[in-house]
Amino acid sequence: MIWIVLPALLAWLYLLTLHGGFWLARPRLDAPPQHEPAAWPRIVAVVPARNEADLVAEALESLATQDYPGAFTVLLVDDHSDDATAAEAQAVAARAPGRLEILSARERPPGWTGKLWALNCGTQAAAAAPDFWWFTDADIRHAPDTLRRLVEETEHGQNSQVSLMVRLSCRSAWEKLLIPAFVFFFQKLYPFPWVCADRRGTSAAAGGCMLIRADDLAAAGGLLAIRHAVIDDCSLARLLRPAARAQGRAQGRGLYLGLTLKSHSIRSFADLWEIWRMVARSAYTQLHHRVSLLVGTLAGMVWLYLAAPFAVLATPWHQNLALALLAGATWALMALAWLPTLRFYGLSPLRGLLLPLAASLYSAMTFDSARRHWLGKGAAWKGRIAAGKTPAA
Repeated sequence: MIWIVLPALLAWLYLLTLHGGFWLARPRLDAPPQHEPAAWPRIVAVVPARNEADLVAEALESLATQDYPGAFTVLLVDDHSDDATAAEAQAVAARAPGRLEILSARERPPGWTGKLWALNCGTQAAAAAPDFWWFTDADIRHAPDTLRRLVEETEHGQNSQVSLMVRLSCRSAWEKLLIPAFVFFFQKLYPFPWVCADRRGTSAAAGGCMLIRADDLAAAGGLLAIRHAVIDDCSLARLLRPAARAQGRAQGRGLYLGLTLKSHSIRSFADLWEIWRMVARSAYTQLHHRVSLLVGTLAGMVWLYLAAPFAVLATPWHQNLALALLAGATWALMALAWLPTLRFYGLSPLRGLLLPLAASLYSAMTFDSARRHWLGKGAAWKGRIAAGKTPAA
């Protein structure tokens, strides 16, 4: 066990010191705008929505009341909802004449995932070509100055894309255990400072809030180029990185990915099953549907997150003090690494000791994602199964 735990300890030392400072939960885009552009660009927000009747009105109200001084319109694309999504959106549009328009997505052609097709319908329906597209979800409430901060960061940093990981709902017991862990694992997979540093070549985004230069998206081939992608946000970031360089925009960085406390997801997860379904939808897609990557990922999760806690809890049986001390130090390091994300969500530092439990549940969700794929039920969401193929790594 020592020769299992000791490498895990060294791995956590690497993650804390050399892996882009991912665990510090930075950068953040919460400060008021400080570098306003000389001229505010024209923005069109496109909001795909499928069966969001309970949430869409609050999300659209937050968009309609943005204090943006430039030209700004919102297109809500109803993706064949069978609830009152369109009616709720029309009610908000009546209170915000000239700013909000409701569209119905056309019939989805083969090879497109639902969300990307809805976004594509919105971009094609825009009355005039904007300078930027703002892709945001129908379950997110934005602060009134969100768009100003996004534009400032994009213009000041000369980025092709600025994306924000909004604050997810974290109220129920399962949310408190699993949502901060989800954000932590995402940051570990795609260290945000590396995304922001063009020289690293790490490309990622958070799909709930993305501001994108329209000319860079067009130069990269538009949404058609990633029409099959289930993990659409990171696929879009990988598409835009070379486009930013080709346009000469990457002056130190071409993408920005940060956290924010000022925009919130209003979708809650009352029980474990709802979170499980969300993760199982795309976890195996993240592994490119490869069994070798699945086996390696699950083995790595057991080694990195579970071996040390097991060795600590088994001390009364093995009675090896050196092993217990190494394992205890490893467990303490992973709890320390989770601490900034727990603070971001206003949770007790003592919850850091529960990261192995969260990791075990996410490992089970990942295996279940593969099982669903093998049964032909992968990437299922709101009654549909994505028919697209896996994007290239």
